[in-house]
Amino acid sequence: MLTAIAASSVPETASPAAVPPPSPAEAPPARRRRVPAVRVAVLEWIGMGALALAALIGFLVYPTYPNYDSYYSLLWGRELLGFDALSFEAYRAPTEHPLAIGFGALLALLGDGADRVMVACTVLSFLALVAAVYALGKTAFTPLVGAVAAALLVTRFDFPFLAARGYIDIPYLAVVVWAAVIELRAPRRHPVLVLGLLAAAGLMRPEAWLLAGVYWLWLLPRASWSERVAYAALAAVGPLVWVAVDFAVTGNPLYSLTGTRDLAEELGRNKGGAAVPAALYAFLVKLAKFPVVIAGMAGVVLAVVLTPRRAVMPLVLFTIGAGTFALVGVAGLSVIDRYLLVPSLCVMVFAAVFIAGWTMLEHGTAWRRVWAAGALAVVVFGVVFTATRVNLPQLRNELRFRGDAHVVLERVLHDPQVARGLRCGPVYVPNHELIPDVRWILDSSRSDVIARSSRSIGDPSRGVVILVHDRPALFKQAFVTDNDESADNLPPAGFLRVATSQYYGAYVSC
Repeated sequence: MLTAIAASSVPETASPAAVPPPSPAEAPPARRRRVPAVRVAVLEWIGMGALALAALIGFLVYPTYPNYDSYYSLLWGRELLGFDALSFEAYRAPTEHPLAIGFGALLALLGDGADRVMVACTVLSFLALVAAVYALGKTAFTPLVGAVAAALLVTRFDFPFLAARGYIDIPYLAVVVWAAVIELRAPRRHPVLVLGLLAAAGLMRPEAWLLAGVYWLWLLPRASWSERVAYAALAAVGPLVWVAVDFAVTGNPLYSLTGTRDLAEELGRNKGGAAVPAALYAFLVKLAKFPVVIAGMAGVVLAVVLTPRRAVMPLVLFTIGAGTFALVGVAGLSVIDRYLLVPSLCVMVFAAVFIAGWTMLEHGTAWRRVWAAGALAVVVFGVVFTATRVNLPQLRNELRFRGDAHVVLERVLHDPQVARGLRCGPVYVPNHELIPDVRWILDSSRSDVIARSSRSIGDPSRGVVILVHDRPALFKQAFVTDNDESADNLPPAGFLRVATSQYYGAYVSC
C-alpha cells in the first residue's frame, strides 16, 4: 500500500503506447470527449440498478438463511442483550468477530426475522463490493477495466453465494476495497476515513490488522507526532477491541487465536506452512476459476510493463492478502479458501486488465486494435468455457436447500409433540452443524442443545433427538468431518419418532 499510494500521486512518462494519467480529470480534452463522463455515469447507474434488481429477485425467490458463523453472531448478540454470558466456549463454536456480535445484537431486537434481515444486509454489502471493485479498476486503470472486473466478480458464483448465506466476508471485502479506492483517489488526503474503515474491517477479520499497520507506516513520513499517535490508535482499534472482548468473556485475551487453532486441528483444517503454496493456487482457481487466474497472471505482466504505478495498489492488496494466508497456515489455523478472497479479487482486476487494458493505449494505434480483437476472442472463449462447465441446476438446488432446510427444521421443532418433549430434556443433534440453527429457532441456551459427537455427554436418555436424512442434508449437517460417526445420527434406545420432514426427524423420550 505504501508504494501504491505514492505511485498514484506521481504522473507517468508518456510513450507511444502510453496510458492516460490515472485521474480522468487530467485526461486530454479529446480523450474526455470520446468517453464523456456523463455517459459513463449513466452506464454505471444502469449497471448497478440492474444488479440491484437481480439481487432483490434472488433474495425473494431463493429465501436463504445465515451460515453457521453468522447464526452464532446473532446468538451472541441476543445473549449480550439479555446480559447473559456469551457462549464463546461452546462445543465447536466459531471464532468470534466483535463487530458481527454488535451487529447481531442490533438485529436480535427484531426477533425471529433477524436472520433474514442479516442476509439482506449481506446482499446489500455484495452490491457495495461490486461497486468497489469497479471503482478500483476504473481508478487504477480505465472504466472498462473496472466494468470487466465487476462482471467477473458477479459471475464467480462463490461470491454471491457467500452473500446469500450471510457470510461476514462480504462486508469485510467491501470495506477493505473501498478503503483502497479512497486512498488511491486521494493519497494521504483522508487518513482518518481510511483508517476508520480498516478499523471496522479489523473488527470483522484480523487480516485487516496488517493492512492498517502498513497504511500507518505509509502515513508516518508526512505526519506530525500528534497525528502519528492518533493514527496509531486508530490502527490498533481492531486488535485491542478483539483482545478486550476475548478477555472479558473467557479470561484469555488470546482466546480467538488458541480456540481457532484447536478447532482447526479438531476439524482437520490445519495443513501447516508446507501446504500453503499448493492451497494458494488451488483456492485461487476455485474462487476465480482457471481461465481468470491465467488471464490475471498475464494482466499483471501487462500492467507492470505498461503502467507500473497504476498496478501497485492491487499488487499490494494481493501480496498482503497472500502473505496473511501464509501466516495463517504457519500459525496452524484453518487453511480455507475464504482467507484468499482479497487476493482473488485482485486476480479479477488484473484479468480485467488483460481483457480491457487496450483502452489504456492511444486511440487508433495498431496495438490497440490487435489487443481489442484478441480480448474479444478471450471473452468468447470465457463465455463458452463458463457455459459448458457451470452447473446452474446444482446452484439452484444448493440455494433451495439452504432455505428449505431451515424452514422444515423450524416446522419439526415447533411440532406440538416435540414441544412437549422439550420439557423433558435437551435437544440432541448429530454434531455441531445444527446447534446454532436450533438454538436460534428455540431461543435456547448453550446447555439446551447438545451435539452427540461430543463424547463427553454420553448417550441421550431424555429429551428430543434430531436426526438428519436425505443425501444433501446428510453430507452438510451430519457427516461433515472425519470424526463424525453414523451412530450419532441413529435413534437412541427408548426414543420414539414423533415428527418428520424432508430433511429431519424428531424422536422424543420422556
